[in-house]
Amino acid sequence: MLHFNHSSVINAPIEVVWQFHERPDILQMLTPPWQPVQVVRREGGLEKGAITEFRLFLGLVPLTWLARHTQCEPYHLFVDEQMSGPFETWVHRHEFQPEDGKTKLTDAISYSMPGGDTVEFISGWLVQSQLEAMFRYRHYVTKRECEGRGNHWW
Repeated sequence: MLHFNHSSVINAPIEVVWQFHERPDILQMLTPPWQPVQVVRREGGLEKGAITEFRLFLGLVPLTWLARHTQCEPYHLFVDEQMSGPFETWVHRHEFQPEDGKTKLTDAISYSMPGGDTVEFISGWLVQSQLEAMFRYRHYVTKRECEGRGNHWW
């Protein structure tokens, strides 16, 4: 099992950061431009049982990824788990913690690769570097949208 964590402090209250994550277009907003992802289906918001299906591309090969929210504590955390997709297992915890009127946002991911330990060892560093770039972008967008004084999207 491999692990990835990325945290940042957003200069906005938890309610604002949580509500930003409830937006119906959140996946499109948080997808980096270099990583084309197509949302095929989204049922529910952040609540337990919500389902998201999307298509991503490994080179020219399209992959379908189906995820279900397995846990939701409003204004604290939600968890999505891969039901089918490119990983053997994938569990993504989105955590929201108050910090002096701001919000500490943490993405914590546990995953394993198909093919076992050898494949995991070889490809793990590549996945880690892709996750680092993706979550730097996601947190940048979250900060920009939630800290913007004129942004009243909620």
